[in-house]
Amino acid sequence: MLTYTIDLNPFVQLSDHQFAQLCDNHPDIKFERNHRGELIIMSPTGGETGNRNVELSADFVVWNRRTRLGYVFDSSTCFKLPNGGNRSPDLSWIRRDRWEALSQDDREKFPPIAPDFVLELKSPSDNINDLRDKMAEYQDAGVNLGWLIDRQARTVDIYRQGQEPERRDRPTTIDGETVLRGFELDLSIVW
Repeated sequence: MLTYTIDLNPFVQLSDHQFAQLCDNHPDIKFERNHRGELIIMSPTGGETGNRNVELSADFVVWNRRTRLGYVFDSSTCFKLPNGGNRSPDLSWIRRDRWEALSQDDREKFPPIAPDFVLELKSPSDNINDLRDKMAEYQDAGVNLGWLIDRQARTVDIYRQGQEPERRDRPTTIDGETVLRGFELDLSIVW
């Protein structure tokens, strides 16, 4: 996936409304905005990554339907993070009470909330350092648990609130700890 970062700040600082309007006016383009206000333009994923994303999503949806603990969101969902970024994780989850505390209007637009959990799946063309920066931005915004999965290297970096990332090499499973209670991901669908 090719990613372009454009710093418009020397010329214009997009308001939340202007950013939303930009996204609405160009629905075929995936935009994000980092906490520095830089505009990020991303191309669609390739077939292998797209397939892995949907397989991962299926496991989360099945778990969430069984537990009814929260809400699962796909990569099309853009969140307005408390640190100023507008980000779209490959997969995210929010506790039921936190999501339902938002107004209906806030739920309809870019929800002004940091997910409790985020997952990023590295595509072959993704820059790993850019993804690590994105995960750190999630952490700074208040995300409690994040997984950065690198299929090619067969590693999972685990991001926990207030801690340094933990790298796991070639794990077979990974669990949701206290954030995703009772969730365990079989990584054979990823590798």
